Amino acid sequence: MRPPALLQMPLSSLTPILGRNDSSDLSLPWRGWALLVLTAICLTPLAAAASELELGKQVPRQGDEIMVCGQLFHTTAPVVLWLDPGGYDAYRVERRFAPLEKSSWEASSKENPHLDTPNRYGLRKAGLTDKQLQQVRGGGWDLPLLQKVVDQFVMHYDVCGYSQKCFRVLQDDRGLSVHIMLDIDGTIYQTLDLKERAWHATRSNTRSVGIEIASIGAYPKDKKSVLDQWYTTAPDGTIRLRPPRQLGPLGLRTRHFEGRPDRQELIVGTIQGIELYQYDFTPQQYDSLIKLTATLCRIFPLLKCTYPRDANGRLISHQLTDAQWKNFHGLLGHYHIQKNKTDPGPAFNWKKVIGGATRLLP
Repeated sequence: MRPPALLQMPLSSLTPILGRNDSSDLSLPWRGWALLVLTAICLTPLAAAASELELGKQVPRQGDEIMVCGQLFHTTAPVVLWLDPGGYDAYRVERRFAPLEKSSWEASSKENPHLDTPNRYGLRKAGLTDKQLQQVRGGGWDLPLLQKVVDQFVMHYDVCGYSQKCFRVLQDDRGLSVHIMLDIDGTIYQTLDLKERAWHATRSNTRSVGIEIASIGAYPKDKKSVLDQWYTTAPDGTIRLRPPRQLGPLGLRTRHFEGRPDRQELIVGTIQGIELYQYDFTPQQYDSLIKLTATLCRIFPLLKCTYPRDANGRLISHQLTDAQWKNFHGLLGHYHIQKNKTDPGPAFNWKKVIGGATRLLP
């Protein structure tokens, strides 16, 4: 609540309001009365606001909010938090999809040697003073401090095809994490508060938000037959997304969802000097990603609505140099960070995402 303009006035300027006509300084008694008047003016709106609160009243959510430093921000896209029924909680140490009696950390660490720590995330440390580290080590991030740290948004494809399996691989199999998963039907799953340092992109972890976009991925020519297991040509000639039947239920929030690539043709492009084949992401994924990107760019002032480009304005399709990476603030692919990665692949439509998000921003 903004303080009344009256509070910003020197006491000497209040003489007309208080019934004094002379321009001399207010005496001590008059100063006391002035403070009483100002107190009444200031507390009246506060008291009115407090009277509107109701003990135990539920604060409704709209189902489109992401959480940053414990605060909720609207995206206008469907969001499921780790706190929600059916959400994916990267804070928990047990395996999500193991039998309950074998899911504990003790049992999991014995069965899976890849799980060398019960934590799947860490602390953003880079650039913080000792005092700030002591503040945040228990989770005490405030938004202004986090806004000084986060300046990258990293795009991954999950090579799992759907978010439920993605979380199983990260949480149960590999001991990794990502802030956000984007399912084929456009549902956003947030697994951690964005204040946390998720383990998804090596050197960018401290400064980034990470997202795993559900997709079976991109393949060189001799392995592109994998795509035939996930995509089919419908009777009307359109390409449809058809996950293998043996996978069973995919855990999608949209019932009877039928996906299709946003662009129907098989996309061929070069990443890290390798020619790759990939089908596009779904229109629902692009719609949610555009809204999420605009939201993050608005929350984090250092995160620019752009992607890595060369001197001619073309997308850089390989790992950035150390200097380029250090000075880049915006959206980038996993392959821009690590030479051994190719996600989000040649089909990812950077112009569509950045153009759409830019139009949503003020």
